[in-house]
This record gives sequence, C-alpha cells and structure tokens, in this order.
Amino acid sequence: MSGGVGSRFWPFSRTNYPKQFLDFLGTGRSLIQMTYDRFARIIPKENIFIASNEAYKDLILEQLPEISENHILLEPQRRNTAPCIAWAAYHIQAINPNADIVVSPSDHLILKEDEFLSFIERGF
Repeated sequence: MSGGVGSRFWPFSRTNYPKQFLDFLGTGRSLIQMTYDRFARIIPKENIFIASNEAYKDLILEQLPEISENHILLEPQRRNTAPCIAWAAYHIQAINPNADIVVSPSDHLILKEDEFLSFIERGF
C-alpha cells in the first residue's frame, strides 16, 4: 500500500511527495523502494503489486522502474486502508484465485528484515 499522504511527517512529507517516497535514512532508497526490495527477496517480482492512488503513479514509476505499470493498482479516490486492501485482493483474486497475499504499508521501517521475512514465509 502506497497511497497515504504522510500528514503526520509534515513538513518533510507533503501531499505531493509523501513519506513513502522520501529517503529518511540517507541510504539512497526511499521507504517504498526499501519495501519493494524487502519483498522481492521472497516473492517473485511479477507477483508484487502496489496499491496507491492516481496522484502517485508517476512517483511510483520513477522510484520503481522495474515494476510493470499494470502492477500498480490506482484508486481513483482515497478510501483508507480497508477498501484499499479489499480492492487489491479482488484484483489479485481475478488473476489467481489461489494466491496468498501479504499486505504491507510502504512507509514502515523494518530493521530486522531477515527475521521479518522468515515470519512472512512461515505465514505462507
């Protein structure tokens, strides 16, 4: 999920450039890039989808040029977390009714990635 406006991190995070697109740690990777990198370690890249809103399409494509444009699910309006998850799950189910899904906000910092990913893999 990458549609939030990041209002709690103002003045760094702005509506037109919210926190998931910022490189908070000075690593050269934004939070959304770090999230993508993390899941690409255990999920085939062709199975990664990003749910966001139309306002962030260009930022997503700029920061994640490796993702196919048809793997960016663009909501026409912000409707918060539950509708976003339901919409993305419906979309994925239409592609693969037996798919397992992981929902992950793109603006979270995960420090113990190996441990985190092992829990995700156990969940699968």
